[in-house]
Amino acid sequence: MTDVFSIPSYRFPEGFLWGSATAAHQIEGNNIHSDKWKSEQDTRKIYPDAEASGMACNHYNMVEEDVALIKTLGHGAFRLGVEWARIQPCEGVFDQEATEHYLKELALLKENGIKTFVTLVHFSVPQWFAEKEGWGNLENYKYFEAYLHYIVPKIAPLVDFWCVFNEFNLEMGEVGLKRKFNQVICHARAYHLIKQYSSAPVSTAHALIHHFAKRQYDAFDKAAQAWTDVLMHEYFFHAIRTGELVVPTVGSVFDKEIKDTCDYWAINLYTRELVDTRVPNMNGARFPFNKMQMISMPFYHEEFFPEAMYHCLNRLKDRPVYITENGVSAKNDEFRLVYIAEYLCALSEAIKDGVDVRGYLHWSLMDNWEWGSYIPQFGLVGVDREHDFKRMPKPSAYFYREIIEHNGYEPEMLKKYLKELPRLS
Repeated sequence: MTDVFSIPSYRFPEGFLWGSATAAHQIEGNNIHSDKWKSEQDTRKIYPDAEASGMACNHYNMVEEDVALIKTLGHGAFRLGVEWARIQPCEGVFDQEATEHYLKELALLKENGIKTFVTLVHFSVPQWFAEKEGWGNLENYKYFEAYLHYIVPKIAPLVDFWCVFNEFNLEMGEVGLKRKFNQVICHARAYHLIKQYSSAPVSTAHALIHHFAKRQYDAFDKAAQAWTDVLMHEYFFHAIRTGELVVPTVGSVFDKEIKDTCDYWAINLYTRELVDTRVPNMNGARFPFNKMQMISMPFYHEEFFPEAMYHCLNRLKDRPVYITENGVSAKNDEFRLVYIAEYLCALSEAIKDGVDVRGYLHWSLMDNWEWGSYIPQFGLVGVDREHDFKRMPKPSAYFYREIIEHNGYEPEMLKKYLKELPRLS
């Protein structure tokens, strides 16, 4: 058992960048030309009670209010998506209104002194692109290339950091492994295209999961842990470092144009996953002694494991690191207070050990559409979807603001917002 109140003070390097992260489809609403929207409607035909994204958080119509909120909460950076499906709803057709919308949003962020992390593809793509097999066919890069030549030069003066893709490393299975093989190549090509128009650093947001052998001294679990890590993580880091792309069961290619196409490691990090070779899919169940179901549905985020932040980042000492997502899904915001204090402490320890972490973006700014449901709540800010999408900052938002203001943590900060350790029941 740990006592969060006993965590000592910690500090971050001068100039450390603090902020929050979002995804366009998850907060904007009515992304009707995307493959995700189509999938949601198809699901509702079979399961009428299934939740769809709908208006999401109505961010598309509340940009000015949300930028003001971001500034009020002290965030110096904001990660947002520029939604391809809005800008190019049909093949060969670019929407001027949507283009202007993103230009205005980015300009507003810059006017308020907020640095921009712009994600070009955060899972969702235009439905017309998906119907062509999407990233499953490498020839389809030509469509993405045309889109990039359209949008990148327009927004480049307003972008501080680029994220080409988000978390394509999570793809598994025969189809998924082929897609991730193709997307590494597409990422590299996009990197070189972006550099024609922008000097801002470029990366792709990588979901870095601590795959943890359930039985730490068991040869089967340890071998499965290493295999899973290769398929999920090492294939990407190796490709960027060497130019050799190796995805087991798919193949390999050496292409010097892949090497060094991440100027920084963009890392999304949440928790660990247990690898258990005694179950068919090797997805180990949480240990009952530290499983915490913090929302009213089963969810992947049912354990605090701040050690993952420390251990995972220590493999990334060869270039700057920005945490582009980190947070917890909890209905009770008190768990978020604990999570922030513990994970940021682990982050500070990784920095002490030589990891060049230069910024942290909390996931998420607000409670959003979580790819199938509104039940998971990651936000520093609540959203009352029944009453004009009213924004309601939580205690964690103000706790995080104090950390930002002090560029570090003092135990007294937490005690202002948390009187005792939270409980599930």
